[in-house]
Amino acid sequence: MAAYIIRRTLMSIPILLGITILSFIIMKAAPGDPMTLMMDPKISQADREQFIEKYGLNDPQYVQYLKWLGNMVQGDFGTSIVRKGTPVSELIMARMPNTLILMLVSTILALIISIPFGVMSAKRPYSKLDYGITFTSFIGLAIPNFWFGLILIMVLSVNLGWFPTGGVETLNTDFNIFDRIHHLILPAFVLATADMAGLTRYTRSNMLDVLNQDYIRTARAKGFKENRVLFKHGLRNALLPVITIFGLMIPSFIGGSVVVEQIFTWPGLGKLFVDSAFQRDYPVIMAMTVISAVLVVIGNLVADILYAVADPRIEY
Repeated sequence: MAAYIIRRTLMSIPILLGITILSFIIMKAAPGDPMTLMMDPKISQADREQFIEKYGLNDPQYVQYLKWLGNMVQGDFGTSIVRKGTPVSELIMARMPNTLILMLVSTILALIISIPFGVMSAKRPYSKLDYGITFTSFIGLAIPNFWFGLILIMVLSVNLGWFPTGGVETLNTDFNIFDRIHHLILPAFVLATADMAGLTRYTRSNMLDVLNQDYIRTARAKGFKENRVLFKHGLRNALLPVITIFGLMIPSFIGGSVVVEQIFTWPGLGKLFVDSAFQRDYPVIMAMTVISAVLVVIGNLVADILYAVADPRIEY
């Protein structure tokens, strides 16, 4: 297993390098630049040239990329152009806990709801319960996150006043864990909705295939309790495709939270990425791209490792 992990890590290096090159080219090809967006049009030519020289914007693009790559390898993502030279690593570390909390809670919520519902749906196929779960799952897949989030804000926050409209905590108050949880409920639920719907459908489909296997009939013939047959013998084998989906969910720590963080003004990495993209803050955009690409690699690696945990017959 250790040799496999090392081999996969080494194989990911050229992939990550290619992603950074492509991202840098696309970013530079986009119209606009941070200087135009943030500087006073009446600024003197000398100050304009000083700004360009400070951030190396007058260098050829390949030189800018190589400088960035050399610094990135040493753990230095540079400084933000828009945010007055603040180190990019500080911006990311300040936002990362909020995004990790949001994604962790939404992922746990999606798993603990979707997998039991998928098992129950497969246990009684084509029953009223199955149709109800299937109908709800299709609704969850069809509803866009931004629309669902806005509806919840309008109904539960504005009209009923049960939840705050956004933010991570109440302003001008001391730290309060219950206040944090209160702010977390709506964005975590909205973010988990699409994952719950997809995982429920995958679990149901895989469980239906597994429950028709001979070893399941043998387990039932031996007199094992139905819950043991379902969850110990059936679910463990049905989880392999679900693990693949879970591995693909890991990169959504950034990408999947972009819309939700914008709607709920949640100060996380997703909102930082969107703000930086609009402001053409190149160092921040490149750092976020690298983090997203690394998460994709980690997600696939975690999925492969979990295969062996779920099915001992798989070896690396």
